[in-house]
Amino acid sequence: MADPVGWHLPATIVVTVKPSVAPHQPLAERLRPRRLSEVIGQQHVLGPGMPLRLAFESGRPHSCILWGPPGVGKTTIARLMADAFDAQFISISAVLGGVKDIRDAVQQAENARDGLMQQRTLVFVDEVHRFNKSQQDAFLPHVESGLFTFIGATTENPSFEVNSALLSRAAVYVLQPLSADDLKQIVALAQASQALRAIESEAIERLVAYADGDARRLLNTLETLEMAAAQEQLVEITDAWVLKVLGERMRRYDKGGEQFYDTISALHKSVRGSDPDAALYWLVRMLDGGADPRYMARRLVRMASEDIGLADPRALRLALDAAEVYERLGSPEGELALAECVVYLAVAPKSNAVYKAYNAARAFVKQDGTRPVPMHLRNAPTQLMKQLDYGKGYRYAHDEEGGFAAGETYLPEGMAAPGFYQPVQRGLEIRIADKLEELRQRNAQAAVDVTHLPKNETGVK
Repeated sequence: MADPVGWHLPATIVVTVKPSVAPHQPLAERLRPRRLSEVIGQQHVLGPGMPLRLAFESGRPHSCILWGPPGVGKTTIARLMADAFDAQFISISAVLGGVKDIRDAVQQAENARDGLMQQRTLVFVDEVHRFNKSQQDAFLPHVESGLFTFIGATTENPSFEVNSALLSRAAVYVLQPLSADDLKQIVALAQASQALRAIESEAIERLVAYADGDARRLLNTLETLEMAAAQEQLVEITDAWVLKVLGERMRRYDKGGEQFYDTISALHKSVRGSDPDAALYWLVRMLDGGADPRYMARRLVRMASEDIGLADPRALRLALDAAEVYERLGSPEGELALAECVVYLAVAPKSNAVYKAYNAARAFVKQDGTRPVPMHLRNAPTQLMKQLDYGKGYRYAHDEEGGFAAGETYLPEGMAAPGFYQPVQRGLEIRIADKLEELRQRNAQAAVDVTHLPKNETGVK
């Protein structure tokens, strides 16, 4: 279905029946804006003095990418742009189309340019991120030559989904979900055009929340409710009736796209920032939107390791327990364990010392050579290995004072202490830091003691 947009509701509404608009058309199509002044929403790009508005007024079309969630007006804006420039409008669906459709568009653009009218052409590609690199590249020479103006619509971040060559030749306009006020104006417009009967204000609030910024979803729902209300001969659409008809449906949620990763990022950063309320909010947003609770449990285990670490080792155990509880109970009962874990992680002392140490060690090993294992650290399960001095001189820490072999070395020969792990002054790591300092002092004292021993006792002097 075409992608509608919000509509501007003038102070005085004059409803006219246009012959070109068939009564059987979907409500979204019947109420589609026919002029830029009718558009509701997107005023950050379409308002007076805003960039896309200026492009309309300049008389000079330019290629662009319209990036935004479903139902915010990408197709409508493209059509209005074609009307504003008296251009031939060619629409291609990247889901269903291919190279043949691109060739056909090029041919139609050439025919329009070379015909008597010398008409411009605007090629609109819906879901442009679905085209592969070679398909996207096919537009480049024609965009550069000015044969047609290219407009791509995408729900995905164009930085990742649109070829850099094509992206560099197109302005990017970010479209936002429609606000609650915008959606309420659409409801009023539907009523003014006699497409919707009387409706309670509480029902409107519910429908606006249900639409979640998506004008298409709102209009489709209104059309469904109007048909059902007509069948039941209702005078007014009530909130109780709407709830009965719609049921407990999920909110719109992009389980695999950018919205998903933005939301999990917000959850992770709220936990790291020790804000339990915000962490709970984002957790519930994801669960409410249909995110897999098992995925959420895995993320919590990661947060416990990355952002809390040894400042509170119980956090990792609690995260694993929450995952196990969910596996046993399922939804919705098991989700409470995830909520308990989120709150605990948020209020726990934070340390990324282990996370940083691990990354530092990985980076060091990646660029370093393969250093041999010192002889005293090698395993010697056979007599031959013992004859070759494998394990010779190794000091068994449990037999030493305090269970620590002061002065013993465990790194490859010639490798300086890298200092990967640097505990923070929070939680249990305060005590860990104190312990490590004590062991370093014992090592230093052991080194001093060795330097003062006679040569025949140490064998190194």
